[in-house]
Amino acid sequence: MWQIYNRLIEFIPSRLKVEDCLVGLHWCLVRSQGTGVAMTPREGRRHVELAGKIRGMPVRELAEYIKSWNNFEAALGLAAINSVFNAPERVEKLDAESLCGPPVNAFEALLEKVRGKKVAVVGHFPGLETLAANCRLSVLERQPQPGDFPDPACEYLLPVQDFVFITATALINKTLPRLLELSRQAVVILVGPSTPLTPVLFGLGVDVLAGMVVLEPGTVWRLVQEGGARVIFQKGTRMVQIYRERAGQTDETCLSPEP
Repeated sequence: MWQIYNRLIEFIPSRLKVEDCLVGLHWCLVRSQGTGVAMTPREGRRHVELAGKIRGMPVRELAEYIKSWNNFEAALGLAAINSVFNAPERVEKLDAESLCGPPVNAFEALLEKVRGKKVAVVGHFPGLETLAANCRLSVLERQPQPGDFPDPACEYLLPVQDFVFITATALINKTLPRLLELSRQAVVILVGPSTPLTPVLFGLGVDVLAGMVVLEPGTVWRLVQEGGARVIFQKGTRMVQIYRERAGQTDETCLSPEP
């Protein structure tokens, strides 16, 4: 069950140190090679036992906490992972077009491909109305809104979908391995700012990576520090999509760090 997590951690440079971290109301940030983002959990123990020890810690050591059952520590672990894989220079090496094409989110980018298909979205993202008007949409949510399915419905719905969008926060709460297993027959898109942009995931059941690259670290740091939520989508960042078939180098060793 830990295969996905171990593979992500494996490619974190062993000598790289955490320069800083921030746990905001809506986002966790870790700065090392780049600035990594992960969503601040809405559930679980609201404390971080590592407080006071994170700055200067090896990034790989912090990344190990993605396996913690304390969701806040797991979020910091994921942000640490993203501080490496989502650094602009690494994303450009993987797929240069992703940083220079038109800035659209994954749901807009894939709208024509999903037209008329059976589509499930794990996580109630804002702005799904256009998607719902163009496909047979099912939304699964841990805290369901009207019209949503509760998340246990994934066992019944995901095996019969054509496309499945999965929030990358499923890495934090440890549901991703099962969600990928249930979605084997579908095209799978891992989506959201918490998504690690690494071809490692192409070999583990993901077809499209739809995540965030921080281009202006100072701007994003201040916005998160001051309690910003969706404002980071408009300032200092870029949402990108990397497709398995389009990535310039799909072998994860192309991003293997120095030992």
